[in-house]
Amino acid sequence: EVQLVESGGGLVQAGGSLRLSCAASGFTFDDYAIGWFRQAPGKEREGVSCISSSDGSTYYADSVKGRFTISSDNAKNTVYLQMNSLKPEDTAVYYCAAGGTVVADPVEYEYWGQGTQVTVSS
Repeated sequence: EVQLVESGGGLVQAGGSLRLSCAASGFTFDDYAIGWFRQAPGKEREGVSCISSSDGSTYYADSVKGRFTISSDNAKNTVYLQMNSLKPEDTAVYYCAAGGTVVADPVEYEYWGQGTQVTVSS
């Protein structure tokens, strides 16, 4: 059974940090890219950052460049998203997903986690 389990969300003040984790199981981790997406109320789901489990290539949305860092621990089948200098506009449900390539388009991703809430207060 394929599972992607996110953790690490919560409430933080603006300027603070959170680290999200995505633990994957049930598929060959090294064959997939893992992406982080977010969806705020009334908005479309958007790609935040993605990483290839095979070669480590990454993608960052312009809105998070310089603040967020994605990393992968292939031994643990886990991908992390370190989020620094958080802003109220980062508030959303954050999802991780597994797909074939490092792209920001959610339709390219096959497996999804249940999401974790990130709330940044001003």
